Amino acid sequence: MQTGFIGLGNVGGKLAGSLLRNGISLMVHDLDADLVADFVARGATDGAAPADMMRACDVVITCLPSPAASAAVMAQMLPLMGPGKTWMEMSTTDADEILRLGAEVAATGGVAVECPVSGGCHRADTGNISIFAGGPRPAVEAVMPLLKHLGRRILHTGELGTASKLKVMTNYLATVHLVALCEALTTMKAAGLDLATTYEAIRISSGTSFVHETESQLILSGSRDVNFTMDLIMKDIGLFQKLAEQGGVPLEVSPLLIDIMADGQRRYGARAQSDRIIERLEDATGLSIRADGFPTVLVDDEPEEEGYEVRRRTPVAAAAE
Repeated sequence: MQTGFIGLGNVGGKLAGSLLRNGISLMVHDLDADLVADFVARGATDGAAPADMMRACDVVITCLPSPAASAAVMAQMLPLMGPGKTWMEMSTTDADEILRLGAEVAATGGVAVECPVSGGCHRADTGNISIFAGGPRPAVEAVMPLLKHLGRRILHTGELGTASKLKVMTNYLATVHLVALCEALTTMKAAGLDLATTYEAIRISSGTSFVHETESQLILSGSRDVNFTMDLIMKDIGLFQKLAEQGGVPLEVSPLLIDIMADGQRRYGARAQSDRIIERLEDATGLSIRADGFPTVLVDDEPEEEGYEVRRRTPVAAAAE
């Protein structure tokens, strides 16, 4: 199928690269002409504009920084949608917005599938990232060949809107882990512990997490460049808080987390790298949360393989009496 990809930024560019690397006929578009030119030099076709791409492609994938950006692109593509056309939304977005746009797509006879990703830019770069796929089962199965090149582990989450809700939940948890790790590392430094030893103690214990095994390394090396900015964090944890409020859930950690990240933006800039949140505690204590021997860039050393679908656990049958 002729495939289009709109949004060649930190994540989108790596996802689109996985398609190109695996021989998918790819048309691309981005507001940054240099990013488009780089893909064209590697064998992609310049899509010119979203409407042109929807006219020419069977499937158009979007990976954009905000719900507003996705809506603007969809406004250009919708008049060209119809039977046989599929929109795959890989942005992290508002579930209400994906449902609104999905209904507009369905009204044309086209199909919408949401496919947000989780696992970091380094895994997006190697096709080893995880993907949540929301939409009707037949629609998800139709794009599964593309999903298997885009990511390693693919979970069909249910109908449209479910994947977006789960994605903001995972980003909320990742941010909780990040802030908690900043407090843990700073407290251990203040207590006189070696930070390289502290890293290993966390890694081999019940306190470990994906965030620790990736972002803690960038904090300790001083790089603090995870290719994810504070404005994106604020969007995602804000969407999670919205879901909680809609469900009447009286969260306590979430509002505090929003306040912490908002303070980080005030101090270091709205688009500062999210790992720079450690600097709030460095500023407050005068301590340097760094250690030798840690990388400045994350590299995925898991070999690239075709993705596969992750199946939900099924209830264990009751034992015979």
